[in-house]
Amino acid sequence: MRILVCIKQVPGTAKVDIDEKTGVLKRSGVDSKMNPYDLYAIETALRLKELTGASVCALSMGPSQAADVLREALMMGVDECALLSDRAFAGADVLATSRALSGAVQVLGGFDLIICGKQTTDGDTAQVGPEMAEHLGISHASNVSEIISCSESSLRVDVNMGESSEIQEISMPCLITAEKDIFVPRLPSYKRKLKTAGADIRLISLNDLPDSDPKGYGLSGSPTQVERIFPPESNSGQVMLRGDPEELAERIFNILNVSKFI
Repeated sequence: MRILVCIKQVPGTAKVDIDEKTGVLKRSGVDSKMNPYDLYAIETALRLKELTGASVCALSMGPSQAADVLREALMMGVDECALLSDRAFAGADVLATSRALSGAVQVLGGFDLIICGKQTTDGDTAQVGPEMAEHLGISHASNVSEIISCSESSLRVDVNMGESSEIQEISMPCLITAEKDIFVPRLPSYKRKLKTAGADIRLISLNDLPDSDPKGYGLSGSPTQVERIFPPESNSGQVMLRGDPEELAERIFNILNVSKFI
């Protein structure tokens, strides 16, 4: 059994500059980390590896610095890694991103199960995983909160439906997106850090993909046009109110009402 985990490097801070012309985050020189939801995806893959003896490969799309999260995945227990990186992929929306990742999956080939985090903290669309499944023509389940059982041909999962849950059985090959807290992610191992220090990370570029037409990727392949994007404004102003409880309650109510919090 072969398992692929898709992971992403995201900004480690909310203070990120935006390219006003393209609406794209300026990631260069920004402190970064692994997308938190992807930690749950990795742990899910590693639990299945321990259960079935599967091999696990991690795939990330991004600039060369994204190799850092792949190294972290190796330290957690992933067997091999691949980085999908090319300037042609810059500025991709969910459609162009899922198309590129699906092409990389075809290059790597032969996976029984693909696991993605539920969503990313820099986009929050939760669409890339399901769109990958559609590109690849395989079954998928989103918001998986529990792996009930795993056989050679299928996966039985509990899916979070918001107000309820649903048990689904999916035939392999398939793709799932992992909910937060499906498992508690393990910490990277220092022993594995030493062991995997020289491990190769396979580089996949646009020319390696089955469809290498640049018009289908990056900004040119993104039908979603960002109208405006900006980091949240910080407000550290304080107002001290003094008076009787009834008077203070009315004044606080008026402030919240004017600010449209209530």
